[in-house]
Order: sequence, then C-alpha cells, then structure tokens
Amino acid sequence: MALNRDPHQAVDRFNRMLAPDYPLCRDDVVWMLEYVKKKVADEASELSNLPQPRLLHIFQSFAEASMIMIKQRSGGGGPETDRLRSCLREASLALKQYSSD
Repeated sequence: MALNRDPHQAVDRFNRMLAPDYPLCRDDVVWMLEYVKKKVADEASELSNLPQPRLLHIFQSFAEASMIMIKQRSGGGGPETDRLRSCLREASLALKQYSSD
C-alpha cells in the first residue's frame, strides 16, 4: 500500500475521508492506519512535541479504529462508521497538518 509522497495529496485524502458524507471504504481506513503507524515508527517531529496524555489518546484512537476494522464484516454504516471516522480523526489529528512522507 503506497502512502502519498505529495503532502497536499495526503491532506486532501485526510479531509475527504473525515468528511461525514464520504463513504469510507476498507482501503481508506487501512491507508490512514498505515499512515499513522508509519509516522509513529519514524518518530515524526510533530509527535515528539506532544504531551504524553495526548500521545496516549492518539494510541487509544488508533487501537480502537483497528479493533473496529477487525470486527467489522460488512461495509458497515451508521454508528460504527461514525465511531470509526471519529477514531481516525483523533488518531490522525496531530499528523494531518504536517503530512509529509
């Protein structure tokens, strides 16, 4: 799964996926989770300045989004999709502004 090299494309994709009327698909969610995972693994500078409680909240949101994906069998919709979108928003909030690979 290729992550966008152009920071503007990544921001556009973030905005599209987090819009309430955008129909999330599994590939989008996996892309977002991979993006967050890569940034954490690379020790992104935007994360190093965050206080520990905020980092824990990001991790909690990342883990919750991952668990929703594991449990979700169909395309979903409704409250689970809203919860998933909320988790993705929280997990990626610090990275969205600075998305550059």
